[in-house]
Amino acid sequence: MKTKVITSLVLILLLSATAVIGCKKSGSKGFEITGIKLSAASLNLKAGESQQVKAAAIPAAANQPNFKWESANNSIATVSNGLVKAISVGETVITVSTGGIVKTLPVKVEPAPAIGYTYTDTVLRITLRGANYAFANPAEYGIYIPTRTEPLNGVLIMQHGCGMEQFGITKPYDLQYRAFARKWNVAIIETALYGNCGGWRNPESGTGDALIKVLNDAGVASAHPELNTVPWLLWGHSGGGYWVLGMVRSYPHRIMAAVCYSPAFDPQWNYPSAAAKVPLLTRHAGINDGNADGVLCQATSVNAFRKLRDMDAPVSIALTESQNHNFSYIRYIAIPFYEAVMKQRMPQDGGTVMNDLDRTQTWLGDTLTHQLYKESTYTGDKKPLCLFPDEATAKNWKEYVTTGTVADKTPPPAPFNLAVTKAGTALEITWAADADIESGILRFEIFKDDVLAGTVPESGAYQQFDTNGDNTKPVEVAAMKFRISGAENANATISVRTINHFNLASGKAKITYTK
Repeated sequence: MKTKVITSLVLILLLSATAVIGCKKSGSKGFEITGIKLSAASLNLKAGESQQVKAAAIPAAANQPNFKWESANNSIATVSNGLVKAISVGETVITVSTGGIVKTLPVKVEPAPAIGYTYTDTVLRITLRGANYAFANPAEYGIYIPTRTEPLNGVLIMQHGCGMEQFGITKPYDLQYRAFARKWNVAIIETALYGNCGGWRNPESGTGDALIKVLNDAGVASAHPELNTVPWLLWGHSGGGYWVLGMVRSYPHRIMAAVCYSPAFDPQWNYPSAAAKVPLLTRHAGINDGNADGVLCQATSVNAFRKLRDMDAPVSIALTESQNHNFSYIRYIAIPFYEAVMKQRMPQDGGTVMNDLDRTQTWLGDTLTHQLYKESTYTGDKKPLCLFPDEATAKNWKEYVTTGTVADKTPPPAPFNLAVTKAGTALEITWAADADIESGILRFEIFKDDVLAGTVPESGAYQQFDTNGDNTKPVEVAAMKFRISGAENANATISVRTINHFNLASGKAKITYTK
């Protein structure tokens, strides 16, 4: 009996020693990693889809490292901490690495399926005239409301400059602004105030009260009563920029963000403490910017910037000297600026109280050197520097003041609801499409069996904007349709894609026609 006990004890000791010898350790840091295991061998995604991929060390007992994720082509798919997002049609490779060990993940992105919906958006027109509205004769307002059942989140209010009422109401019909409004579920209001801008440029002239009336009336007419309580995004050019600064002075508690495009007339007022909460971007063109005859656009931007930055307000100033008072690609920086602010300041759960900017995300920009700094790590005097809501806005600002624009780096969304019908001796193709939020729609390209059959329009732009005052041209766009003659008696694959104003192409919407 004693012999058996000793034998068993020896066997246990031998097995324990073998187990220890069989598992290689790397000092006190744990087991050594020899490979990477991914939760997927490859990915097949539709454009717009996302999928989370998990990485783990081999062997499982090894300490889990910090993995580095990279995409070989960010225009096809991006990756962040394993979350792969399909951007446009094509193939790329995601690379996961740590300590010299690399694992690859092939990714194929296919066109998104056609989406079965249509828009029945609302455009209201309201005209005010008479003794109660003496600031203009008349005062016209165009209101765009995206078709939604849920309450609106805000309203973009766009005020033209002196004399620019001649263009009338255009922006509620602008496909790029509409795409922005749909994404964020906000309304758009544009004014056309006829008469001397000296009569309307100060909100206290009655334009502030008139706007509130229009918001209320439009809310009732559209069954969106919240329109009169949601936060405002303000935009103003020249005399309209003066008006925006007046609104920041008089209604700071209502304003989520504001943009001044060459504001004029250098107002001498001071701002209340609540104005220090309002993110504001002001742009001017220096000596080329309407500085004669008391217009003083350069001084207006500079003095507003100094006053508000002295209050530690999140204000930035952009100088584009190569341009002038009526020439600027302002929307290319304004729209992403609004989006950055809305991500942080949007009221929660349908409320009306806006959040303050998160100062752990804010960045600074030097107007002389164009150097950028994270605010939380900057130790110098911050008051002369621009203050941006986040890093992306800071980088957009640097690109804008350097080049005069902000380039669109992503393709537009693909068309949808593609249909083909026989029309006499031709095939009629119809489709629907959302504009690219960053740069709108330049044209559509139509293909038959992957051969270009034509474009809509044949020449020029489907819709663009006049840099004079950011006015929409044309206001009414052409129908999204195209005819191919002599193809009605043959089977064909028809496809359509969107080209944005930076000549980036969407994926193709495709349909097969059978005779």
